[in-house]
Amino acid sequence: MKKTLAICLLFLAVLSCKKDENKKVLYLAHTLPQTHPVHKGIVEFQKALDKKSGGALTIKIFPDGQLGSEREVLELLQIGSVAITKVSAATLSNFVPEYHVLGIPYLFRDKAHQFDILEGPIGKSILEKGSKFWLRGLCYYDAGSRSFYTSNKAIRTPEDLKGLKIRVMNNQMAINMVNALGGSATPMAYGELYTAIQQGVVDGAENNPPSVVSSNHYEISKYYTLDQHSSVPDVLLIGTKQWEKLSEQEKVWVQEAADESAQAQKQFWKASVEESMKTIKEAGVEIIIPEKPLFAEKSKSVLEDFKKEHPELAEIVKEIKAN
Repeated sequence: MKKTLAICLLFLAVLSCKKDENKKVLYLAHTLPQTHPVHKGIVEFQKALDKKSGGALTIKIFPDGQLGSEREVLELLQIGSVAITKVSAATLSNFVPEYHVLGIPYLFRDKAHQFDILEGPIGKSILEKGSKFWLRGLCYYDAGSRSFYTSNKAIRTPEDLKGLKIRVMNNQMAINMVNALGGSATPMAYGELYTAIQQGVVDGAENNPPSVVSSNHYEISKYYTLDQHSSVPDVLLIGTKQWEKLSEQEKVWVQEAADESAQAQKQFWKASVEESMKTIKEAGVEIIIPEKPLFAEKSKSVLEDFKKEHPELAEIVKEIKAN
């Protein structure tokens, strides 16, 4: 009821981009808590835009899923009722096919390679692909690397995944990856996961350190294997219906503010990972550093299947690998 009321009020009030005494206010909704490093990056976006525009173009942030799930907010962007959001590229791939590429396991050699690609011509091209689906990408935020954590059995090699039920996002790439490694991929709502691990419904899950801590999953997990199988970024994007209402100068301000916030967010993320790993270690969780090439080799079939299923996207993969 509260969420429905909030959305109704938003519709009735201003349809996201309102004018108030020569000011424009863009509404930005996302699902993360205000302590999250991505939210902190969004606040930097808000500050930078306010400064560049002299207060003429501002952002009002609705965090904590106040206006709905990632998918629900994306749909609000498409119809112009919310201006801006932040979502995982995995969620966005259900709307814009090119984002599927970014979920391929072991696609990037390291963090430097990842952001060279994302902030270069290939990444910018993918951001622009969303415009035909009314979702224009502005920049990428660091969402770290996802690794396995389990309650009772340590994962040291891919063979250790055999027979384990591993919770994954409801995303085909993630499902295929876990199954290829020998585990049993189990899509499940994130909010149900703590209880599911605690009760043995699943044996573990996969995520980045800040998420493992913020969800308190480290409390019920004995092992954390840093195989870093995927590095799916978050994406800051604006609905094209709102983008097209901006003047050329306003568009420049928005893009510049987004780019600046992306650089600040990387530092917030780095600090959060360091703090989170300290918390995980102090809780007595065993940190395992496996031989990543073993996992990369075992998951190669995911890439080969992807190329067969999406031949139109294979060229993007080839370009990334060549850089």
